[in-house]
Amino acid sequence: MDMMIEVQDLTKYYGRTLAISRLNFEVAAGEIVGFLGPNGAGKTTTLKILSGFLSPSSGTARINGKDCVTQSLEVRNSLGYLPETVPLYTDLTVNQFLRFAAQSKGVEAKAENGELSRVKAACGLEQVQNTLIAALSKGFRQRVGLAQALLNNPPVLILDEPTIGLDPSQIVEIRQLIKELAGAHTVILSSHILPEVSQLCQRVIIINKGQIVAGDTPENLSRQLGHGSRVRLAVRGPEAEVAAALQKIPQVQEVAGQGDGKFLVVAANDQDARPQLARLVVERGWDLLELKAQEFTLEEVFLNLVTEEEATPEEAAEEES
Repeated sequence: MDMMIEVQDLTKYYGRTLAISRLNFEVAAGEIVGFLGPNGAGKTTTLKILSGFLSPSSGTARINGKDCVTQSLEVRNSLGYLPETVPLYTDLTVNQFLRFAAQSKGVEAKAENGELSRVKAACGLEQVQNTLIAALSKGFRQRVGLAQALLNNPPVLILDEPTIGLDPSQIVEIRQLIKELAGAHTVILSSHILPEVSQLCQRVIIINKGQIVAGDTPENLSRQLGHGSRVRLAVRGPEAEVAAALQKIPQVQEVAGQGDGKFLVVAANDQDARPQLARLVVERGWDLLELKAQEFTLEEVFLNLVTEEEATPEEAAEEES
C-alpha cells in the first residue's frame, strides 16, 4: 500500500514550550483520516508543518515522498490546504479569486478555464461564480475555500475544521463534498466534531498534549477502548425485580434502568454477558423483548482518552492563529 503522508518522530517547540512530541503516523493513498484532539493538543501545529507553514524542531514529515522542509515547493505542489479560517479576497468575485488562485498554483493558461469549471462543479459554485465573495454566505465561502484547495488536482488535501461555523444544512453539504473526494485524494481532516469524523473518516488519529494517544478505525477504537461492554435489554416484567436480578450476574458492573422495561447493562471489559442475561430472563419467566450489544461511540472513547483539555497559553494561541 502506497503511503502518501509519512510522519516520523515529529517534534515542535515554541521557545521552551513543547507543542508536539515525537509524532509517528502514516496515511495511505486514497484514505480519509480524522485528526482529533482538544484545543491546544497540537493538531494545527502538525497540519501547518505538513503544509509547509512551519518547520519542525526535529523529526521528519513527507508528503508524496517529498520532505516537507527540504523539498517544500514540491510538497506544496502535491497538496491543497484549507485552513480553519479561509483566507479569501472578499472584493473579488468567485471566478476572479479562483483564477488568481489557479495562476498562483501554476495552472497552465490553456488549462485554466477547464480547471476552474471542474472545481466550481465539484463544489457547487456555478450559481455564484460571478458574485462578490463579500456577499456570500459562510457556507459558500467554505465551498470557495475547498475549491481553491482542489485546484491543480493535488493528490493530498489537508482540511482544518472544514465545517466550523456552518449551519446544519451547510454542514451536510460540505460533508458530502468531502466524502466524494475519497479514493481520488488522500485527505487528513482535523475536527473536534466527533460525529463528523465518524461519518467521514476511515481511520482516526487522536492527539492529546502533543502526543498521539490512539489510532485506528472508529469501530476498532470503540471496541478496544470503551470501558466495559454494553448490552441494551428490554424485558416485560417487574422493573425493580428485573434490575435487582440483573445486577447479581457476576459479569455485570452496572444496570441503568431507562423506563418501559428497558435497561442498559454494562459488563467488565471483554465480557459478553448476553448468554447469562438471556438465561436469567427466561428462567424467571419474564418476556425477553430485546437483547442487543451496543458499541461505545467515538465521543465516549475520545472522552475516555482525553481527560484534560486545557492548553498552555502558548499552544492555545498557536491553535487559534
